[in-house]
Amino acid sequence: MLGAAQLAEAAPFGSERQVAVGDLLFEAGAANYELFVVLEGEAEVVRVEGDGADVIATFGPGGFVGELTLLTGQRRFLTGRITKAGRVLVIEQADFRRLMSLRPALAETIFGALLARREILRSGGGSLAIRIIGSHHSPAAMSLRAYAEHSRLAHTWIDLEEAEDVTMLLSSMGLTADDTPVVVTPTGLLTHATPAGFAESLGLTFQAVPGFVFDLVVVGSGPAGLSAAVYGASEGLRTVSLDAVAIGGQAGSSSRIENYAGFPDGISGGDLTARVAIQAMRLGARLNAPCEVAGLRSEASFHVVVLKDGSEIPARSVIIASGAQYRRLNVENLARFEGAGVYYAATDLEARACSGSPVLVVGGGNSAGQAAIYLSQSKCGVKLAIRGGDLDHSMSRYLIERIDADPSIELVTGVEVDAVAGTDSLQQVTLRHTAAGENETFPCSGLFCFIGARPQTGWLDGAIQLNPDGFILTDRQLEAGTSRELFRPLPFETSLAGVFAAGDVRHGSMKRVAAAVGEGSSAVRSVHQRLANAAAA
Repeated sequence: MLGAAQLAEAAPFGSERQVAVGDLLFEAGAANYELFVVLEGEAEVVRVEGDGADVIATFGPGGFVGELTLLTGQRRFLTGRITKAGRVLVIEQADFRRLMSLRPALAETIFGALLARREILRSGGGSLAIRIIGSHHSPAAMSLRAYAEHSRLAHTWIDLEEAEDVTMLLSSMGLTADDTPVVVTPTGLLTHATPAGFAESLGLTFQAVPGFVFDLVVVGSGPAGLSAAVYGASEGLRTVSLDAVAIGGQAGSSSRIENYAGFPDGISGGDLTARVAIQAMRLGARLNAPCEVAGLRSEASFHVVVLKDGSEIPARSVIIASGAQYRRLNVENLARFEGAGVYYAATDLEARACSGSPVLVVGGGNSAGQAAIYLSQSKCGVKLAIRGGDLDHSMSRYLIERIDADPSIELVTGVEVDAVAGTDSLQQVTLRHTAAGENETFPCSGLFCFIGARPQTGWLDGAIQLNPDGFILTDRQLEAGTSRELFRPLPFETSLAGVFAAGDVRHGSMKRVAAAVGEGSSAVRSVHQRLANAAAA
C-alpha cells in the first residue's frame, strides 16, 4: 500500500478516473498493461470461471493493482473490477517505465510487490487460470511444463497419470486423452499444444512493429545474452532479446551455481537468470521466448534478423549469445525417451519426476557434478558415469570432494552408454565398460546427459566466420586477409561489422557464468563504439 507521499510522487505519471461498482479495470485475455492505483473506493482481482469468480486479492485506498505482466508483456490472466465506487490513478505502460526509472524509491516498493505477487499467484488460486494437462511420460507435455516453469508462469499442472477426475475434466471440454497435451487459458484452449503456440496465446512471442528499427537485437538469453540486454537497455538502446527455448538458456536449467560472486550459499540457475531477466525488462528491454532465429543478413546500414516464422527484425547492431548445447549420445532410440526419462537439465522439474528412483548422470564437468549432487538430495540413487579414469581434469575440486563424500553417488569410470530401454518412459540403461568390453544393465528412470558442447551457430549459414568446430571467431581471432583488412574489429566483434558475439558461442570463451556475464556487458560497450563510429562516418 502506498502512503500519501508516495501517491503524490506517482500522480504526475498517470491520470485520474472516476469508477463505479462493476467497472472493469482489465479482463482476462486482454493485452493492456496499465498500473491502477486505488485513490478512493475498492477493487478486486478475480479468476472468473463459468458463472462464478474466485477472489484472488482486494485493494483499498493506496493499493495498486498489477503484477509482472506489466513488464513481461503477457496478456492478463485474471480480471480486475471495482467493488466500491471511487477514483483510480491510471498509469500507462510507457509512463510506468518512466516512473520506475525516475522515482527509484517508489519503484523499489512497487517492483518488490510485483515480484511477490507473481510468486503468490504461482502457488495460490491464481495458478488455476492457466492449466497444462498431460502425462509426465509425454515429452510434448513435459516441454510445455518446462517452458512454464522456466518462464515463472502462474499455472497448474494436471498429470493424466495421477489426477482422479482428469477424464471428467477433459470430457467437460469435449476432449479426450488423445487431444493432450492441452493448455487451458482464460480465452480458450490449445490441443496438442506446443511451447510456441502456448507462448503466442499468452502474448509472449515477438510482435513486429512496422518501420521500427531496434538499436540492439540479442540472440540468446543465457547469462551473456541477459547481461547484454541489461546493459543495452540501461544505456538507452532499444533492445530486444530472443531465445529459441526459454529465458535463461543453459544456465537457467542448472540445479545450482556455487561459484558466482555475491551468492555465498549458491543459487539455482533458474533463480539467477530470472532475476536478471526481470532487471532487463524493468530497464526497458523486451524479452521474447520461444522465438527461434533462423538467419542473419546485412542491408545498407543495418542488419536483419530473420525468425523461423519468416518475420524480420531490422537492427543497427546484433549480439549473438546463442550459447552451446550439450551433445546427444549416439544411442539407438534415445530420441524416443527425450523428455520422458532422458534429460539435458537437472532442475526441480526433472528431480520431481525421478524422485526416489535410480538415475544416471553422464559427464565429467561441473554441470554433471552439480546435477549428481542435486539429484542425490532428491533421494535418487545416482550413478555418475564418465569415459575417463577420474574427475580431476574436468571438475572443480569442491564438487569432487562432495561427490566422494556422498554415499548416494557412485562414480563409474571407463564406461559409455550402450543402450536405453523402456515402454512409455525410460526404465533401464546399459553401460559398456570399454576396457573389459562387458555390458552392465540396470534399472534407471532418468538419464541426465552433460557431455561436450555444440555451439548454436547452424542458423548463421555462413553469414560470419566460424572456427572448424562451429564457434564464432571475434576481433583478433579473425583470419588475416578478410574482415580485418575491411575494418578494424572491436572487442567481441565478428567478421561482420556491427555484429558481436559473447558467451559460450564465442571461440575461446571461458565456460563460466561470471565470464559470460562479463562478455555480454563488454560487448555492449563495443556496440556503442560501433554505432558512434557509424554516426560519425
